[in-house]
Amino acid sequence: MSNDPLLQPYQLKHLHLRNRIMITSHEPAYSENGMPTERYRAYHVERAKAGVALTMTAGSAAVSLDSPPVFDNLLVYKDEIVPWMKDLTDECHEHGTAVMIQLTHLGRRTRWDKGEWLPAVSPSHRREPSHKAFPKKIEDWDIDRIIKDYTDAAERMYAAGLDGIELQAYGHLMDQFWSPLTNTLEGPYGGDTDNRLRFTFDLLKSIRQRVGNEFIVGLRYTGDEMLPGGLNAEDGLSISQRLKESGMVDFLNVVRGHIDTDAGLTDVIPIQGMRNSPHLDFAGEIRSATDFPVFHAAKIPDVATARYAIASGKVDMVGMTRAHMTDPHIVRKIIAGQENSIRPCVGANYCLDRIYQGGAAFCIHNAATGRELSMPHTIPAAPQRKKIVIVGAGPGGLEAARVAAERGHEVVVFEAASDAGGQILLTSQSPRRHEMISIIDWRMQQCEAMGVTFHFNTYAEADTVLAEKPDAVIIATGGLPDTEVLTSGNELVVSTWDIISRSVKPGSNVLLFDDAGDHAALQAAEVIANSGARVEIMTPDRSFAPEVMAMNLVPYMRTLQQKDVTFTVTYRLHSVSRDGNELVATVGSDYDDGSRDFTQSRRIDQVVINHGTLPLDDLYFDLKPHSVNEGEVNYSDLIDGQPQKLNKNSEGQFQLFRIGDAVSARNTHAAIYDALRLVKDL
Repeated sequence: MSNDPLLQPYQLKHLHLRNRIMITSHEPAYSENGMPTERYRAYHVERAKAGVALTMTAGSAAVSLDSPPVFDNLLVYKDEIVPWMKDLTDECHEHGTAVMIQLTHLGRRTRWDKGEWLPAVSPSHRREPSHKAFPKKIEDWDIDRIIKDYTDAAERMYAAGLDGIELQAYGHLMDQFWSPLTNTLEGPYGGDTDNRLRFTFDLLKSIRQRVGNEFIVGLRYTGDEMLPGGLNAEDGLSISQRLKESGMVDFLNVVRGHIDTDAGLTDVIPIQGMRNSPHLDFAGEIRSATDFPVFHAAKIPDVATARYAIASGKVDMVGMTRAHMTDPHIVRKIIAGQENSIRPCVGANYCLDRIYQGGAAFCIHNAATGRELSMPHTIPAAPQRKKIVIVGAGPGGLEAARVAAERGHEVVVFEAASDAGGQILLTSQSPRRHEMISIIDWRMQQCEAMGVTFHFNTYAEADTVLAEKPDAVIIATGGLPDTEVLTSGNELVVSTWDIISRSVKPGSNVLLFDDAGDHAALQAAEVIANSGARVEIMTPDRSFAPEVMAMNLVPYMRTLQQKDVTFTVTYRLHSVSRDGNELVATVGSDYDDGSRDFTQSRRIDQVVINHGTLPLDDLYFDLKPHSVNEGEVNYSDLIDGQPQKLNKNSEGQFQLFRIGDAVSARNTHAAIYDALRLVKDL
């Protein structure tokens, strides 16, 4: 038996959990028509194989027709979900992992124009800022109907063989009953605390009558809304005690905060640059006061923090959800004494931010997550050892090197700079994004352990590559900022890279034109604003920084709104000219139909441009005539996960591919995915 606190078993009622690590309920949006089909199942099974004790599906599964998902949540109000959930549960059970599901009614936390176009319901007409629906004030027949829907859903999960269910309270309908801020009902379901909790206890009683007392039922809830007039910590402790004393709840999954705004949600589920495990001590206070099973997850990205959470007795089960998206094999590596090889979660929140914009959850630097049916987490050995030359040691180039080395190939990497990292070296200059450097550090550690040869401070030319006599060449040279976007005055501007790298000092009155909408613009704006300068961030889009997405935007806004920063949308910078010590910027609008003059001017002393990158692709084109495939990629085979077999040049000496920004300006995930899906079959 291991002495590691994380590897100690835990008995929850009749359920034996093999260790203390769990994946909390979350919705990766991998479902098909609300069903957890093969892709959804493969995602959970991969983590079960690696030893996680408990995986919770759905965050959250919808119990009612008037709780339409705002992204691809599971639909547990449909009978057809039972066999899908049974298949998922049975396969996870085969690998020793318990399975639960989170059930909810969203209440006002949805929209009326989703699903069946039914009105959202809540215990008040108060609108939720995030989803913007004005809800119908709930009636008695709605309450009866929704309690039955919850109960029917619980019975379906019981029939599917799950080990238990978790009811989602915080921010959703149940919590909307609890909070004085969102419950304006009169008795019996509004008014004092007993009345506001009545819906929850009526619901629990109905579920227990249907599924019995052995089926595990837990609750995920906020113990402190941290809002004036809302539930405070004292209320949360009282509710926790009542839940325990009811005898109808088997565990408490505690969070702290509110999720009705982007800012609130980001405090509940912190991202990079924010404090790790900010609510762990609070969860420990609930556990100490109640002496009842307590689970918790909120930015616990590393094994050391998780181990402390258990060893200190603050929680009984620790959630490492985003960490398992980054590395599904955490438990296996702990058991094997390979903690140093765990791929680190960098808190980029690409996973969550994508689902809130209608996409599937992907990890910024594990391209196999969510693609378990086509991409490997463990790279298989190649049947024949080859020599792979990679030019560029940014995230894409290092991923190519790592995967090629895992395949057993001889790998040589050329990098013009003195250090690996590419654009991530620039990105990590900002304190709030410093964690991004772990994407590079982990890959360098892996590559060095496998004997990859690196040549830094080496500007590779065609002869350099040809002298290596490679079997395959990967061009991962990235790109450089494109600032040639104006009708005139391009020579008068600087790039966001210039500002972030501190190679150009910020002016005192700066116009930052953002036509890419990514992190670089906001990072540069922070540098400028922190210098004491005035900044105007201008974009031709109808919203600024759309590529940064909701939760990542929050810390930037908290900084920039405290500075002398102006945000201007729907205007485009056309030209810049010099007038003495000042610059004159001419500004127009894409919405100008000619009926009036939209042209304006700005007098500033610096113009900063953010317009993506142009590929550094000279070497690629120099090598094309020497390659068997002439640089061509068969997209059908690429998408199907098949090897590249094109042979267009009988005199070619090697396969040639380019990836990441050496192709076109995209992002870190795209570069890493390019590398994985090309190199896994070399």
